[in-house]
Amino acid sequence: MIRIDKLSKSFRGARVLENLSLHVPAGERVALVGANGAGKTTLIRCLLGEYTYDGLVAVNGLSPRSHRKQVLRHVGFVPQLPPPLKLTVGQLLRFAAALCRSDPDRMADVASGLGLDVRALRRQPFAKLSGGQKQKLLISVALGRDTKLLIMDEPAANLDPDARRHFFELLADRAANNTMLISSHRLDEVAQLVRRVVELERGQISLDDRVADSGTLDSLLHCRLELGRREESVAKTLVRWGFCDDAGGLVWRGAVPGPDRLRFFAALARYSGLIRSLTLDERADDDG
Repeated sequence: MIRIDKLSKSFRGARVLENLSLHVPAGERVALVGANGAGKTTLIRCLLGEYTYDGLVAVNGLSPRSHRKQVLRHVGFVPQLPPPLKLTVGQLLRFAAALCRSDPDRMADVASGLGLDVRALRRQPFAKLSGGQKQKLLISVALGRDTKLLIMDEPAANLDPDARRHFFELLADRAANNTMLISSHRLDEVAQLVRRVVELERGQISLDDRVADSGTLDSLLHCRLELGRREESVAKTLVRWGFCDDAGGLVWRGAVPGPDRLRFFAALARYSGLIRSLTLDERADDDG
């Protein structure tokens, strides 16, 4: 699906990508990780045909530069930073659907599942939306159509827990038929979404390894958390994750999407001294 051989890219004499080679077969789910400035976004822009470069880049056998329209017709892209669009929500959906020969209603349905009513916001300028609303809309444009390749740059960064859960379910539906390249500067954000990790450092690949299969993208972990004492900051964190208080702030129950488990652990790490017990189970929680 993706073939990159000896790719190099410079800006004003500064080398950003250096003789990079990467092959991603169809159906692979790959995390592209690395610190800011490692070259992740530049690599993505080359795949989208936005930059000239030295070397070879091919998507499904076609050059993104020479056959950009044909390539992008089958690529769903979610950028890290929303573009400065001057369109309304309705205009954006119609434009995106026409560009990829899709149905704007299909994109609207995806947005609805993420908790965004685009029909009610159709006259709202895209620029006036909140960060989370923009992210949901861009995800809806990318996933509300038929694609062969999904390229996503920090796709779930601004999503609330319910939207993240639905987003993972959407990816699970696509897993059998789509190749996915998911970029992030934090491995814990994407590790559970992929089966291969490629790390960039100073424009070169420093790691290319497989990760253990941790289950399906739409798996759900039922959680019971017991605290040694009630703490307001812990309560606020757990409420944001959709947890419910079971015993005056000492026992909490909720569900964590499987792909979000590492992110959940990171959120709890600062309160580790207060945690008396923590259980996670993929089966339904029958205890009470």
